[in-house]
Amino acid sequence: MAKHLLYNIFNGNKEKPDAKLEDVTPNIGYFFRLLGRKFWRLISLNLMMLPMVLPVLIAILLYLAIPTTPTSVTALFPTLYGANLIQASPESAYLLNLFGGQWLIPSYHATGTYVGIGICIVFLLVTFGWQNIGATYILRSYIRGDAVFLWSDYFYAIKRNWKQGFFLGLLDFLILFLLGFDVVYFYFRIGPFGMNLLFYASCALEILYFFMRFYIYLLQITFKLSIRKIFKNALIFTPLGVKRNLMGALGILILTAINVGLILLIAPTGGVIGIGLILPILHYPAFTGFIATYAAYPIIDRYMIAPFRNTAEQSESAPEGETPSGADPQ
Repeated sequence: MAKHLLYNIFNGNKEKPDAKLEDVTPNIGYFFRLLGRKFWRLISLNLMMLPMVLPVLIAILLYLAIPTTPTSVTALFPTLYGANLIQASPESAYLLNLFGGQWLIPSYHATGTYVGIGICIVFLLVTFGWQNIGATYILRSYIRGDAVFLWSDYFYAIKRNWKQGFFLGLLDFLILFLLGFDVVYFYFRIGPFGMNLLFYASCALEILYFFMRFYIYLLQITFKLSIRKIFKNALIFTPLGVKRNLMGALGILILTAINVGLILLIAPTGGVIGIGLILPILHYPAFTGFIATYAAYPIIDRYMIAPFRNTAEQSESAPEGETPSGADPQ
């Protein structure tokens, strides 16, 4: 009896009756626990996502550095600008362009600058899909609790999906550009009923595609689907996961508001370029991607992965030569 008691005291491998497994239900509580656990790893992932952000910033800085024509502001410009904001019309737009036409127009003789901007755009266009695939693969692994080797897993996902990932990223980039262009284009032409309708339709499509992007790259790395079926399933999952989508959008909105608030707070001190822009770059892409992936993956798991897993388990337990009910014989 004494030996048995001493063995129980010094045996570190025995099961503790009060030990409880962690609740990994994908709710808000687990989100913050997982976020705290993966915080520094997300920072490391964000450093690998910088090639998705830096070309845009470099292109903007190059554009702002282009020499402009001399500023020519007439006394009519403020009046016409205000009238155009109150009630836009073809006449006011024509007069505004006429009298504001020499208002800081970039010079078209800065060939080197335009070449640099073109290189940034081409680089982003070519690598856009690959970078999203690599980052999404790492984020999905964090959420599923898989072991992650950041550098090797990132490029493994790209290598495995390099062909389809390129065309998916190209299509994604073009859709984002066209939707953004439409929103801006129709916004400055609000007034007539037709233009208002097109503006609100463009905004609705922009919001819809914003939620679809939660699923597009997750579907690409998880299943063997054509690009058409990836977009089709992403469209289907958008209403199916509407609650989680809205919570994810709220989290991204809060994070964006915090970063914008920091920029506005730091701007009066003159440190907006040095600190105000560096802080979001160090965390924003990875953290917003983590929020979107956390919102979307449980929906994919519920409707596509779990049924397949249950079917596989039924197939293993079924007698030889029989197919369980609901299983695909193929």
